[in-house]
Parts: sequence; C-alpha cells; structure tokens
Amino acid sequence: MDTIVKVEGLRKTYGATVAVEDVSFEVKEGEIFGMVGPNGAGKTTTIECLEGLRKPDAGTVRVLGIDPQREGKSLRERTGMQLQSSNLPDRMKVWEALDLYASFYPKAANWNELLAQLGLEEKRNAPFSKLSGGQKQRLFIALALLPDPTLVFLDELTTGLDPQARHAIWDLVREVRLKGKTVVLTTHFMEEAEKLCDRVAILDHGKIVALDTPAALIRGLGAEERVVFSVEGVLPAGFEKALSGESRVEIRGGQVTVHGKNGRKVPLVSEVVSLLGGQGIQFRDLRTEQPSLEDVFLSLTGREMRE
Repeated sequence: MDTIVKVEGLRKTYGATVAVEDVSFEVKEGEIFGMVGPNGAGKTTTIECLEGLRKPDAGTVRVLGIDPQREGKSLRERTGMQLQSSNLPDRMKVWEALDLYASFYPKAANWNELLAQLGLEEKRNAPFSKLSGGQKQRLFIALALLPDPTLVFLDELTTGLDPQARHAIWDLVREVRLKGKTVVLTTHFMEEAEKLCDRVAILDHGKIVALDTPAALIRGLGAEERVVFSVEGVLPAGFEKALSGESRVEIRGGQVTVHGKNGRKVPLVSEVVSLLGGQGIQFRDLRTEQPSLEDVFLSLTGREMRE
C-alpha cells in the first residue's frame, strides 16, 4: 500500500509548553488511522499540522506527497476536514451550506447525492440551529466529503453525541473507507478507536507511547481477563485458594470479580464455573470481561484526571 501521510520528528510548542515532541508515523492508503490520548496529549495539534492549519516548529510532514505549509491550496483540494470546533450560521439551511461549500472546489462531489447518503434529505431546508447534534455532525461529514477527497481528517467527531448517534456516525466512517478513502481521526473514546481503527497511535505528553493495531496493543499489554458474577451470602474462604495459577478474587458487596492472566491452560471462566458448581455456590449474572484498548490506554497514560 502507498504511504498517504508521512511524519518525521514533528515538534510544536506554544511558548514554554511543548504540545508535540518528536512524533513520527506513517498512514497507509485505505486505512483508518486513529490518534488517541488524554486531554492535552497533542492529538489536535498533530492533526492540525497535517491539515496545514498549524506550522510545525521542527520535523517534516508530507500529506499525499505535499508539504501542507507550502502547498496548502493543492492539499485542501484533495483532502476533507472536519474540525474539532465547527459551526455554521444559525439560519443557514442545510442545502445552502452544501451548495456554498461545493462552489469552493473545482471538482466538487454531487452534494444532492451526499444528502441522500448521509440521511439528511428530510433536513435539506432546515436551518443549522434546528439540527440535532448527530445531524450537525453528519452535515460536517458531508462538507468534508465535498471535494471528493483522497484523505479525510476527522477530529473528535463524536464528542457530545448520544450512543445511538455515535454508532450511526461510526457506520458512516466505515462507509467512507469503503469508498476508497483514507481516514485519519482523533478521539478520546477508546471503544471508538478499537472498533473503527486499523491502527492506533496513543499519545501522551506530546509523544507517541504506542502504535499498532488495537488487537496487537491489547495482546502486548498481557492484561488479565476477568470473570464477574454475583452471589448471595458469603463466598467460602477456600474458593480463592482453589484457583490455579496467578489468580485473585475481589469482592464488592455481593459482586465477585475473579482476575486471571491470559494464556492459561484451562480458561478462567471454565475453572470458575467448575469451582462454583463443585462447592455448591449459588451464583447469577456471570459474565467475562476481556482486556480492551481502554486497559492499554490506562496502563500507558495513567488514571489521573487531566484538563
């Protein structure tokens, strides 16, 4: 696959604050590439350097073989951008926004077709102020697709949306990729990155601390799997001692969580169910929890709150 984006040694500061420090990565044609990280990790600064909206202090950036700073106009004709903070005049109608933005590009996509594809036909005459959060985001995706871009940038696309709208937007992003587009996105939703992205770069304090497929990042963590269930009364003291390998039991109220390392000879859930049955312990609501990208994220970046 061809390299669509190539970044080497990217650095960006704001006064004494180092927002991005020595960031390097590549994005391949046809993939969905995600950047995740805590607030202030450098995600938006990095994507804005790729878009040509910010000038790097050091390093090289090439997008579709173009220097975003020197050939910004040419780049914008071949890329679509959905910014983290986007807005339109309250009274501007959906069709007016699409018609206006289409006039900016020499070979704009058919915006009437985009209306249908993004489920906005019924809202074509609605003013921007009357759209729901999900409808506004679909409109911004439509605007990003107007230049019929090779590459689409999506910055914190689903922030503030309810779960139903978020999943609908995910489906739209997958459809964009199916049309042969390459997608670069930022998000702080780990589930979003895990479900959408072919590869993920985790940023922290302006640096990439991990970069791989979500599955490989999760495997590399060596995290525990968990079996969770509820019991009535007290769990027998001998239950934990009967577990094999590196296992531990956590009890909170009537909920029990059994932690065990991956790669065991006998699956943890099989062993737990066998012990519960063998000791005559009544249980309910048993479920397994596998390690996720969120576990990787928290392991690498910590659990403290950041502004």
